[in-house]
Amino acid sequence: MPLSVRDYSWTQTESCVYVQVPLKGAKPEKVDVLSTDEYMKIHFPPFLFEVFLYEPVNDDKSTAKIGNGVAAVTLPKKTNGLWAHLMISNISDDKDKMKEIRERALLKYKEKMAVQSKAMSVKRQEEKKYALQTMMKLEQEERDLIQKMKDDEREKAAAELEAWKLKQRQIAEEEAQLKQQSQRTKPDDMKTKKKMPVRGFSGGSEVKPGNKKKQVELPAPRSQGNIQVKFTPRVFPTALRESRVPEEEEWLRKQAEARRAVNADLEELNDLKEEERNPDWLKEKGDKCFANGNYLGAVNAYNLAVKLNRKIPAVFSNRAACHLKLRNFHRAIEDSSQALDLLTPPVADNASARAKAHVRRGTAFCELELYTEGLQDYQAALVIVPQNESLQADTQRIRELIQGSATSRNKP
Repeated sequence: MPLSVRDYSWTQTESCVYVQVPLKGAKPEKVDVLSTDEYMKIHFPPFLFEVFLYEPVNDDKSTAKIGNGVAAVTLPKKTNGLWAHLMISNISDDKDKMKEIRERALLKYKEKMAVQSKAMSVKRQEEKKYALQTMMKLEQEERDLIQKMKDDEREKAAAELEAWKLKQRQIAEEEAQLKQQSQRTKPDDMKTKKKMPVRGFSGGSEVKPGNKKKQVELPAPRSQGNIQVKFTPRVFPTALRESRVPEEEEWLRKQAEARRAVNADLEELNDLKEEERNPDWLKEKGDKCFANGNYLGAVNAYNLAVKLNRKIPAVFSNRAACHLKLRNFHRAIEDSSQALDLLTPPVADNASARAKAHVRRGTAFCELELYTEGLQDYQAALVIVPQNESLQADTQRIRELIQGSATSRNKP
Protein backbone atom coordinates (compact mmCIF):
# COMPACT_ATOMS: atom_id res chain seq x y z
CA MET A 1 0.00 0.00 0.00
CA PRO A 2 1.54 3.35 -0.99
CA LEU A 3 2.36 6.01 1.61
CA SER A 4 0.30 9.19 1.28
CA VAL A 5 2.21 12.49 1.01
CA ARG A 6 0.77 15.18 3.24
CA ASP A 7 3.59 17.74 3.58
CA TYR A 8 2.91 19.49 0.29
CA SER A 9 2.38 23.22 -0.26
CA TRP A 10 0.29 25.23 -2.70
CA THR A 11 -0.29 28.84 -3.69
CA GLN A 12 -2.60 30.51 -6.18
CA THR A 13 -3.30 33.61 -8.22
CA GLU A 14 -6.43 34.69 -10.03
CA SER A 15 -5.46 32.55 -13.03
CA CYS A 16 -3.14 29.75 -11.81
CA VAL A 17 -2.59 27.24 -9.02
CA TYR A 18 0.96 26.25 -8.02
CA VAL A 19 1.58 22.97 -6.14
CA GLN A 20 4.93 21.79 -4.73
CA VAL A 21 5.41 18.18 -3.58
CA PRO A 22 8.67 16.99 -1.88
CA LEU A 23 10.07 13.87 -3.56
CA LYS A 24 11.67 12.49 -0.37
CA GLY A 25 14.87 11.33 -2.04
CA ALA A 26 13.22 9.76 -5.12
CA LYS A 27 15.06 9.97 -8.42
CA PRO A 28 13.40 12.20 -11.10
CA GLU A 29 13.17 9.34 -13.61
CA LYS A 30 11.06 7.31 -11.14
CA VAL A 31 8.43 10.04 -10.69
CA ASP A 32 5.14 9.49 -12.55
CA VAL A 33 2.78 12.48 -13.00
CA LEU A 34 -0.86 12.14 -14.16
CA SER A 35 -3.02 15.24 -14.54
CA THR A 36 -6.48 16.01 -15.93
CA ASP A 37 -8.86 18.93 -15.60
CA GLU A 38 -10.22 17.70 -12.23
CA TYR A 39 -7.61 15.30 -10.82
CA MET A 40 -3.82 15.13 -10.35
CA LYS A 41 -1.60 12.28 -9.13
CA ILE A 42 2.17 12.17 -8.47
CA HIS A 43 3.52 8.65 -7.79
CA PHE A 44 7.07 7.89 -6.70
CA PRO A 45 7.20 4.50 -4.90
CA PRO A 46 6.49 3.98 -2.10
CA PHE A 47 4.83 7.44 -1.92
CA LEU A 48 1.65 8.72 -3.55
CA PHE A 49 0.22 12.23 -3.78
CA GLU A 50 -3.23 12.75 -5.26
CA VAL A 51 -5.59 15.71 -5.24
CA PHE A 52 -9.22 16.06 -6.34
CA LEU A 53 -9.18 19.66 -7.57
CA TYR A 54 -11.59 22.21 -6.17
CA GLU A 55 -12.50 23.53 -9.64
CA PRO A 56 -11.60 22.45 -13.22
CA VAL A 57 -8.27 23.54 -14.70
CA ASN A 58 -6.89 23.81 -18.23
CA ASP A 59 -5.10 20.49 -18.57
CA ASP A 60 -3.63 21.28 -22.01
CA LYS A 61 -1.61 24.19 -20.56
CA SER A 62 -0.62 22.49 -17.30
CA THR A 63 3.12 21.92 -16.70
CA ALA A 64 5.22 19.88 -14.25
CA LYS A 65 8.90 20.43 -13.44
CA ILE A 66 10.89 17.88 -11.43
CA GLY A 67 14.24 18.75 -9.89
CA ASN A 68 16.10 19.64 -6.68
CA GLY A 69 14.00 17.11 -4.75
CA VAL A 70 10.69 18.82 -5.55
CA ALA A 71 7.90 18.31 -8.12
CA ALA A 72 6.50 21.77 -9.05
CA VAL A 73 3.15 21.68 -10.91
CA THR A 74 1.47 24.71 -12.55
CA LEU A 75 -2.29 24.40 -13.20
CA PRO A 76 -3.96 27.25 -15.17
CA LYS A 77 -7.55 27.80 -14.03
CA LYS A 78 -10.42 27.60 -16.50
CA THR A 79 -12.27 30.33 -14.59
CA ASN A 80 -10.40 33.20 -12.99
CA GLY A 81 -10.89 33.56 -9.27
CA LEU A 82 -9.50 32.45 -5.91
CA TRP A 83 -10.20 28.96 -4.58
CA ALA A 84 -11.25 28.37 -0.98
CA HIS A 85 -9.39 25.02 -0.94
CA LEU A 86 -7.10 23.03 -3.19
CA MET A 87 -9.27 19.92 -2.97
CA ILE A 88 -13.00 19.28 -2.89
CA SER A 89 -14.26 19.51 0.67
CA ASN A 90 -14.93 16.20 2.50
CA ILE A 91 -14.01 14.19 -0.61
CA SER A 92 -12.24 11.59 1.55
CA ASP A 93 -15.58 10.56 3.07
CA ASP A 94 -17.14 9.74 -0.31
CA LYS A 95 -15.20 6.71 -1.57
CA ASP A 96 -17.53 6.15 -4.53
CA LYS A 97 -17.05 9.69 -5.79
CA MET A 98 -13.28 9.39 -5.44
CA LYS A 99 -13.34 6.15 -7.42
CA GLU A 100 -15.53 7.75 -10.11
CA ILE A 101 -13.19 10.75 -10.46
CA ARG A 102 -10.13 8.45 -10.65
CA GLU A 103 -11.69 6.29 -13.36
CA ARG A 104 -12.81 9.34 -15.34
CA ALA A 105 -9.35 10.89 -15.04
CA LEU A 106 -7.69 7.65 -16.17
CA LEU A 107 -10.01 7.46 -19.19
CA LYS A 108 -9.24 11.07 -20.15
CA TYR A 109 -5.53 10.45 -19.72
CA LYS A 110 -5.67 7.39 -21.98
CA GLU A 111 -7.57 9.35 -24.64
CA LYS A 112 -5.04 12.17 -24.41
CA MET A 113 -2.14 9.73 -24.75
CA ALA A 114 -3.84 8.11 -27.77
CA VAL A 115 -4.24 11.50 -29.48
CA GLN A 116 -0.61 12.40 -28.75
CA SER A 117 0.56 9.02 -29.99
CA LYS A 118 -1.41 9.43 -33.21
CA ALA A 119 -0.05 12.95 -33.72
CA MET A 120 3.48 11.71 -33.08
CA SER A 121 2.97 8.87 -35.55
CA VAL A 122 1.72 11.30 -38.22
CA LYS A 123 4.70 13.57 -37.54
CA ARG A 124 7.13 10.67 -37.86
CA GLN A 125 5.50 9.61 -41.13
CA GLU A 126 5.81 13.14 -42.48
CA GLU A 127 9.46 13.35 -41.42
CA LYS A 128 10.12 9.95 -42.98
CA LYS A 129 8.39 11.04 -46.20
CA TYR A 130 10.36 14.28 -46.30
CA ALA A 131 13.64 12.45 -45.68
CA LEU A 132 12.78 9.95 -48.43
CA GLN A 133 11.94 12.72 -50.90
CA THR A 134 15.15 14.55 -50.04
CA MET A 135 17.19 11.37 -50.49
CA MET A 136 15.52 10.62 -53.83
CA LYS A 137 16.19 14.18 -54.99
CA LEU A 138 19.86 13.90 -54.04
CA GLU A 139 20.19 10.56 -55.80
CA GLN A 140 18.47 11.97 -58.92
CA GLU A 141 20.88 14.90 -58.96
CA GLU A 142 23.79 12.48 -58.61
CA ARG A 143 22.45 10.35 -61.49
CA ASP A 144 22.00 13.46 -63.64
CA LEU A 145 25.57 14.52 -62.90
CA ILE A 146 26.90 11.08 -63.83
CA GLN A 147 24.84 11.07 -67.04
CA LYS A 148 26.18 14.53 -67.96
CA MET A 149 29.75 13.33 -67.42
CA LYS A 150 29.04 10.32 -69.65
CA ASP A 151 27.55 12.54 -72.39
CA ASP A 152 30.55 14.90 -72.25
CA GLU A 153 32.98 11.97 -72.54
CA ARG A 154 30.96 10.51 -75.43
CA GLU A 155 30.98 13.81 -77.32
CA LYS A 156 34.68 14.24 -76.68
CA ALA A 157 35.47 10.72 -77.95
CA ALA A 158 33.28 11.27 -81.04
CA ALA A 159 35.07 14.54 -81.82
CA GLU A 160 38.47 12.87 -81.50
CA LEU A 161 37.35 10.04 -83.79
CA GLU A 162 36.10 12.48 -86.47
CA ALA A 163 39.37 14.41 -86.31
CA TRP A 164 41.35 11.18 -86.75
CA LYS A 165 39.19 10.13 -89.74
CA LEU A 166 39.67 13.54 -91.38
CA LYS A 167 43.41 13.30 -90.93
CA GLN A 168 43.41 9.82 -92.49
CA ARG A 169 41.50 11.09 -95.53
CA GLN A 170 43.98 13.95 -95.98
CA ILE A 171 46.92 11.53 -95.83
CA ALA A 172 45.25 9.21 -98.37
CA GLU A 173 44.66 12.12 -100.75
CA GLU A 174 48.31 13.24 -100.47
CA GLU A 175 49.53 9.71 -101.23
CA ALA A 176 47.28 9.52 -104.32
CA GLN A 177 48.64 12.85 -105.60
CA LEU A 178 52.26 11.73 -105.09
CA LYS A 179 51.57 8.50 -106.96
CA GLN A 180 50.09 10.31 -109.95
CA GLN A 181 53.04 12.72 -110.14
CA SER A 182 55.48 9.82 -110.00
CA GLN A 183 53.80 8.06 -112.93
CA ARG A 184 53.86 11.19 -115.12
CA THR A 185 57.61 11.82 -114.61
CA LYS A 186 58.81 8.28 -115.54
CA PRO A 187 60.70 7.96 -119.02
CA ASP A 188 59.13 5.77 -121.69
CA ASP A 189 62.04 3.29 -121.78
CA MET A 190 61.54 2.49 -118.14
CA LYS A 191 57.99 1.33 -118.66
CA THR A 192 59.17 -2.16 -119.70
CA LYS A 193 61.63 -2.55 -116.90
CA LYS A 194 60.76 -4.24 -113.74
CA LYS A 195 59.14 -1.86 -111.38
CA MET A 196 61.15 -1.07 -108.33
CA PRO A 197 59.51 -1.42 -104.94
CA VAL A 198 58.31 1.82 -103.49
CA ARG A 199 58.26 0.85 -99.84
CA GLY A 200 61.10 1.47 -97.42
CA PHE A 201 62.78 -1.93 -97.77
CA SER A 202 62.06 -4.82 -100.14
CA GLY A 203 64.78 -7.48 -100.66
CA GLY A 204 67.63 -4.98 -100.22
CA SER A 205 66.68 -2.99 -103.36
CA GLU A 206 67.32 0.69 -103.36
CA VAL A 207 64.27 2.92 -103.07
CA LYS A 208 63.97 5.81 -105.43
CA PRO A 209 63.67 9.15 -103.64
CA GLY A 210 60.72 10.15 -105.79
CA ASN A 211 58.70 7.04 -104.84
CA LYS A 212 59.20 7.23 -101.06
CA LYS A 213 55.83 7.32 -99.27
CA LYS A 214 55.13 9.80 -96.52
CA GLN A 215 55.01 8.07 -93.12
CA VAL A 216 51.62 8.19 -91.40
CA GLU A 217 51.57 9.01 -87.71
CA LEU A 218 48.77 7.07 -86.04
CA PRO A 219 47.51 8.11 -82.59
CA ALA A 220 48.90 6.07 -79.72
CA PRO A 221 46.50 3.49 -78.28
CA ARG A 222 44.86 4.35 -75.04
CA SER A 223 46.46 2.96 -71.93
CA GLN A 224 44.64 0.19 -70.12
CA GLY A 225 44.01 0.02 -66.38
CA ASN A 226 41.65 -1.13 -63.66
CA ILE A 227 39.55 1.15 -61.49
CA GLN A 228 39.15 -0.08 -57.91
CA VAL A 229 35.62 0.46 -56.60
CA LYS A 230 35.11 0.04 -52.88
CA PHE A 231 31.79 0.01 -51.04
CA THR A 232 31.27 0.71 -47.36
CA PRO A 233 30.24 -2.55 -45.66
CA ARG A 234 26.72 -2.46 -44.22
CA VAL A 235 25.41 -4.64 -41.40
CA PHE A 236 21.73 -4.07 -42.25
CA PRO A 237 20.76 -5.09 -45.84
CA THR A 238 18.63 -2.03 -46.60
CA ALA A 239 18.79 0.45 -49.46
CA LEU A 240 20.49 3.77 -48.75
CA ARG A 241 17.32 5.80 -49.12
CA GLU A 242 15.49 3.52 -46.64
CA SER A 243 18.25 3.15 -44.06
CA ARG A 244 18.47 4.93 -40.72
CA VAL A 245 22.22 4.89 -40.21
CA PRO A 246 22.35 6.70 -36.83
CA GLU A 247 19.64 4.48 -35.33
CA GLU A 248 21.36 1.35 -36.67
CA GLU A 249 24.70 2.40 -35.21
CA GLU A 250 23.08 3.20 -31.87
CA TRP A 251 21.40 -0.23 -31.84
CA LEU A 252 24.69 -1.98 -32.60
CA ARG A 253 26.44 0.00 -29.87
CA LYS A 254 23.81 -0.97 -27.30
CA GLN A 255 24.00 -4.62 -28.36
CA ALA A 256 27.78 -4.56 -27.95
CA GLU A 257 27.49 -2.99 -24.50
CA ALA A 258 24.90 -5.58 -23.47
CA ARG A 259 27.18 -8.41 -24.65
CA ARG A 260 30.11 -6.90 -22.76
CA ALA A 261 28.00 -6.62 -19.59
CA VAL A 262 26.81 -10.22 -19.89
CA ASN A 263 30.37 -11.43 -20.52
CA ALA A 264 31.60 -9.45 -17.52
CA ASP A 265 28.97 -11.03 -15.29
CA LEU A 266 29.81 -14.50 -16.60
CA GLU A 267 33.53 -13.94 -16.03
CA GLU A 268 32.81 -12.75 -12.50
CA LEU A 269 30.67 -15.83 -11.79
CA ASN A 270 33.23 -18.16 -13.38
CA ASP A 271 35.82 -17.01 -10.85
CA LEU A 272 33.60 -18.07 -7.93
CA LYS A 273 33.92 -21.31 -6.08
CA GLU A 274 31.13 -23.88 -6.15
CA GLU A 275 29.67 -22.89 -2.78
CA GLU A 276 29.93 -19.17 -3.65
CA ARG A 277 27.42 -19.71 -6.45
CA ASN A 278 24.74 -20.65 -3.91
CA PRO A 279 22.69 -17.57 -2.82
CA ASP A 280 21.67 -19.26 0.45
CA TRP A 281 25.34 -19.82 1.34
CA LEU A 282 26.07 -16.16 0.48
CA LYS A 283 23.16 -15.04 2.70
CA GLU A 284 24.54 -17.02 5.65
CA LYS A 285 28.00 -15.56 5.02
CA GLY A 286 26.52 -12.05 5.00
CA ASP A 287 24.68 -12.78 8.26
CA LYS A 288 27.96 -13.89 9.91
CA CYS A 289 29.76 -10.75 8.69
CA PHE A 290 26.92 -8.60 10.06
CA ALA A 291 27.10 -10.37 13.44
CA ASN A 292 30.87 -9.70 13.56
CA GLY A 293 30.42 -6.01 12.71
CA ASN A 294 31.82 -6.33 9.18
CA TYR A 295 28.97 -4.45 7.48
CA LEU A 296 30.79 -3.78 4.19
CA GLY A 297 31.64 -7.47 3.85
CA ALA A 298 28.02 -8.34 4.54
CA VAL A 299 26.83 -5.90 1.85
CA ASN A 300 29.23 -7.46 -0.67
CA ALA A 301 27.93 -10.95 0.11
CA TYR A 302 24.31 -9.81 -0.19
CA ASN A 303 25.08 -8.01 -3.48
CA LEU A 304 26.41 -11.22 -5.02
CA ALA A 305 23.41 -13.16 -3.71
CA VAL A 306 21.08 -10.63 -5.38
CA LYS A 307 22.93 -11.11 -8.70
CA LEU A 308 22.32 -14.84 -8.46
CA ASN A 309 18.69 -14.64 -7.28
CA ARG A 310 16.53 -11.49 -6.94
CA LYS A 311 13.58 -13.34 -5.39
CA ILE A 312 14.87 -13.84 -1.82
CA PRO A 313 13.25 -11.19 0.44
CA ALA A 314 15.54 -11.92 3.41
CA VAL A 315 18.60 -10.84 1.37
CA PHE A 316 17.08 -7.40 0.68
CA SER A 317 15.86 -7.01 4.27
CA ASN A 318 19.26 -7.94 5.75
CA ARG A 319 21.07 -5.64 3.29
CA ALA A 320 18.75 -2.84 4.47
CA ALA A 321 19.94 -3.51 8.04
CA CYS A 322 23.57 -3.19 6.86
CA HIS A 323 22.79 0.13 5.14
CA LEU A 324 21.24 1.38 8.37
CA LYS A 325 24.51 0.63 10.18
CA LEU A 326 26.46 2.37 7.39
CA ARG A 327 23.96 5.30 7.45
CA ASN A 328 22.95 4.78 3.82
CA PHE A 329 19.33 5.55 4.66
CA HIS A 330 17.98 5.97 1.12
CA ARG A 331 19.36 2.57 0.13
CA ALA A 332 17.90 1.08 3.29
CA ILE A 333 14.46 2.39 2.25
CA GLU A 334 14.85 0.92 -1.26
CA ASP A 335 15.92 -2.53 0.02
CA SER A 336 13.15 -2.62 2.67
CA SER A 337 10.54 -1.69 0.05
CA GLN A 338 11.87 -4.42 -2.27
CA ALA A 339 11.68 -6.96 0.54
CA LEU A 340 8.06 -5.96 1.31
CA ASP A 341 7.17 -6.33 -2.38
CA LEU A 342 8.54 -9.88 -2.32
CA LEU A 343 6.78 -10.75 0.97
CA THR A 344 3.39 -11.06 -0.70
CA PRO A 345 0.77 -12.30 -0.07
CA PRO A 346 0.90 -11.57 3.69
CA VAL A 347 0.63 -14.87 5.55
CA ALA A 348 1.56 -16.12 8.98
CA ASP A 349 4.84 -17.66 7.76
CA ASN A 350 6.24 -14.29 6.62
CA ALA A 351 4.75 -12.13 9.39
CA SER A 352 8.05 -11.81 11.27
CA ALA A 353 9.95 -10.89 8.09
CA ARG A 354 7.34 -8.26 7.17
CA ALA A 355 7.52 -6.72 10.64
CA LYS A 356 11.34 -6.49 10.42
CA ALA A 357 11.19 -4.86 6.98
CA HIS A 358 8.64 -2.27 8.21
CA VAL A 359 10.76 -1.46 11.27
CA ARG A 360 13.94 -1.06 9.20
CA ARG A 361 12.24 1.21 6.68
CA GLY A 362 10.60 3.20 9.48
CA THR A 363 13.98 3.61 11.19
CA ALA A 364 15.50 4.94 7.96
CA PHE A 365 12.63 7.45 7.60
CA CYS A 366 13.09 8.64 11.15
CA GLU A 367 16.86 9.07 10.63
CA LEU A 368 15.97 11.29 7.64
CA GLU A 369 13.59 13.22 9.98
CA LEU A 370 10.55 11.96 8.04
CA TYR A 371 8.76 11.02 11.25
CA THR A 372 5.25 10.79 9.77
CA GLU A 373 6.34 8.15 7.23
CA GLY A 374 8.37 6.36 9.90
CA LEU A 375 5.34 6.25 12.22
CA GLN A 376 3.26 4.64 9.46
CA ASP A 377 5.82 1.82 9.07
CA TYR A 378 6.06 1.28 12.86
CA GLN A 379 2.27 1.15 13.13
CA ALA A 380 2.18 -1.39 10.28
CA ALA A 381 4.73 -3.53 12.17
CA LEU A 382 2.71 -3.14 15.37
CA VAL A 383 -0.37 -4.49 13.61
CA ILE A 384 1.60 -7.62 12.73
CA VAL A 385 3.14 -8.13 16.22
CA PRO A 386 0.89 -6.18 18.62
CA GLN A 387 2.37 -7.77 21.78
CA ASN A 388 5.92 -6.50 21.17
CA GLU A 389 6.58 -4.10 24.06
CA SER A 390 9.77 -2.66 22.59
CA LEU A 391 7.96 -1.86 19.34
CA GLN A 392 5.12 -0.22 21.32
CA ALA A 393 7.61 1.99 23.17
CA ASP A 394 9.39 3.04 19.93
CA THR A 395 6.06 3.87 18.29
CA GLN A 396 5.05 6.03 21.26
CA ARG A 397 8.39 7.91 21.16
CA ILE A 398 7.87 8.71 17.45
CA ARG A 399 4.37 10.01 18.23
CA GLU A 400 5.82 12.26 20.93
CA LEU A 401 8.45 13.56 18.50
CA ILE A 402 5.76 14.41 15.92
CA GLN A 403 3.57 16.09 18.56
CA GLY A 404 6.54 18.06 19.89
CA SER A 405 7.48 19.23 16.39
CA ALA A 406 3.88 20.29 15.72
CA THR A 407 3.71 22.17 19.05
CA SER A 408 6.97 24.01 18.32
CA ARG A 409 5.67 25.04 14.89
CA ASN A 410 2.38 26.33 16.31
CA LYS A 411 4.07 28.53 18.93
CA PRO A 412 4.30 32.24 17.95
